[in-house]
Amino acid sequence: MSRVPSSQVVIVNDAAYVFDCGIGVSIQLTRAGVPLRSLRHLFITHHHSDHNAAYGPLLLTAWACGLRNRVDTWGPPPLGRMTQLFLEMNEYDIRIRTEDEGKVPLAPLVHPHEFSRGGLVMREEDVTVSCALVNHPPVRPAFAFRLDSPDRSIVISGDTKRSDALTKLAQGADVLVHEVIMPAEIHRLVSKSRLYNAAALEKSILSHHTPPEDVGRVAAEARVKTLVLSHFVPAQDPQIQDEDWIRGVRRGGYEGRVVVGRDLLEI
Repeated sequence: MSRVPSSQVVIVNDAAYVFDCGIGVSIQLTRAGVPLRSLRHLFITHHHSDHNAAYGPLLLTAWACGLRNRVDTWGPPPLGRMTQLFLEMNEYDIRIRTEDEGKVPLAPLVHPHEFSRGGLVMREEDVTVSCALVNHPPVRPAFAFRLDSPDRSIVISGDTKRSDALTKLAQGADVLVHEVIMPAEIHRLVSKSRLYNAAALEKSILSHHTPPEDVGRVAAEARVKTLVLSHFVPAQDPQIQDEDWIRGVRRGGYEGRVVVGRDLLEI
């Protein structure tokens, strides 16, 4: 779990299922005690840099740390092309380490899978991952994911406006991890930022994130057991307290357990 950059990891039978790869994910996984060589599946919700910038570096670092099993990666196009180009860019390092350190080649381990529709993503033994298209303009397609195993169900929203498809995907889930935004604070911060693109940036941010009241509505309508707020926009603002996020969720009608996410949070 992290506030920004965005990444969540689910451990299933000692294998790591990683959802999104913001910068720093390899370090955070190590701090959380997750061996990088345990990486088995890697899911990308959408192609914004705070969600995919460490896609290749995570694969390369895991391999450097002893990964030698197959890794399946899943996400929207152009995931296959991204994978190919990253391996080409790092061909020298990969070749040298393979020859000098006796490592298995990296390319045969990595198997990217692209998709553009909601539905079943993968099924492996007793674990199923499915997805739904969410509304994250102008990035299309963008996905939320749901992981179901015999003992739990976890839904990860990705970045989205309030989404009926996400509400349907999350029905009855044990845990919903949902992004959240405070629109008034974004306006205040951007207005005083003096950024050359301030107006366009504010319009963009407000167009594809979910205020806490709407997050509460999604969680209530989906009847999830635990709601975890994550990927806060803004991420660090001393004027916003945990209680402010929670109050907004309650105004949306959700009465269940609410957890305000933190870096390295374990649930």
